[in-house]
Amino acid sequence: MAEGIPVVGMGGAYGGAVRAVESASGETMLLWGLGQPTAHRNNALVRQAAHSFELDACGRRLSLLQSPSSMSTPGVTGAVVWDSGVVLAKFLEHAVDSRHLVLRGTRAVDLGSGCGLVGCVAALLGAHVVLTDLPDRLKLLRKNVNLNVDDPHVAGSARVTDLVWGDDLHPNLLQQQPLPDFQLLLCSTQPVLGSDVIYNEEAVDDLLLTLDQLSGQHTTILLAGELRNDAVLECFLEAAMDNFLVGCIEQDQWHPDFRSNRVALFILVKKPPNTTTD
Repeated sequence: MAEGIPVVGMGGAYGGAVRAVESASGETMLLWGLGQPTAHRNNALVRQAAHSFELDACGRRLSLLQSPSSMSTPGVTGAVVWDSGVVLAKFLEHAVDSRHLVLRGTRAVDLGSGCGLVGCVAALLGAHVVLTDLPDRLKLLRKNVNLNVDDPHVAGSARVTDLVWGDDLHPNLLQQQPLPDFQLLLCSTQPVLGSDVIYNEEAVDDLLLTLDQLSGQHTTILLAGELRNDAVLECFLEAAMDNFLVGCIEQDQWHPDFRSNRVALFILVKKPPNTTTD
């Protein structure tokens, strides 16, 4: 088993084994050379043609509405559930059950929430989650949050708001307590979650700017990505390593029933100020 990367200030976040990513090009060569993602079935964990997707998680049956017809609109990908979202959601559940991750009572942000699977599972695991996406993607997301998290027995909570990567964060978006506040993310142990958010080179700078804005000393970022394009992933990793320590969580740490060679799971934590690249 890989050794955990030594990260100052990661207390309260993921305590399982993590393999350090030492170079962007080396990591992409490793993932594509050993994993052979394109040789494995695409969308093996989901049913994107269906109008709903169901998954057992956190002791209940989640049902998420999908809009397959919206996928014909250029640029719209969050209208259905993807394998990376299933992997990350079930990883969170498995990591909490294994006591490698504490989510109860944390204030989390889910980036590019899409249908909301990851954020809903995080809320069921006890986190107070803000699920975010572009303004025109929120109607379906709100429906799914109401269907799956609007329950007095849920340990955490969930709220939906728009967030455009690269824009300044506005604290007044999240004023209600005890729901998260972006400002509080900078001073306490916080997870930032994202599935399938690394999808083209043009979005990398804005995504990393938002990750940087959301990250404090004790923020842990967990990103699950579909392995579609090695150049896009290498671009992201190379840019991310300027300001973040980056690790890869191997499949032996994932939920045993929800693994895919077409998905990679990365963990990022901000470098101490004196170690960032100029």
